[in-house]
Amino acid sequence: MQINKVHSVRTLALVAEDLGEDADWLADIAVDMEPEDGLIRVYDPEHPDGTMAFSQFGIESLCNLIEIHRSTTK
Repeated sequence: MQINKVHSVRTLALVAEDLGEDADWLADIAVDMEPEDGLIRVYDPEHPDGTMAFSQFGIESLCNLIEIHRSTTK
C-alpha cells in the first residue's frame, strides 16, 4: 500500500471507540508508530499539541500491535 495516497484518517478516539478499547491504552501502544506505519498527527485549536490519527493501514498496524501486546503480557 502506498502511504502517500491516504484520503482519510480516523482519530485515536474514534478508533478506540470502534475497537472497544481504551483510548489512553491505545495511545501507549501506538506511541512508537511512525508515519510509515500509518500514523499521523492532526493539529487544531482544540488539540494544539496534536492528536493521533490513523489511515486504514495504520488501523491494521495498530491492531497487529494490540495482538502482539496481548500475547506478550499473558
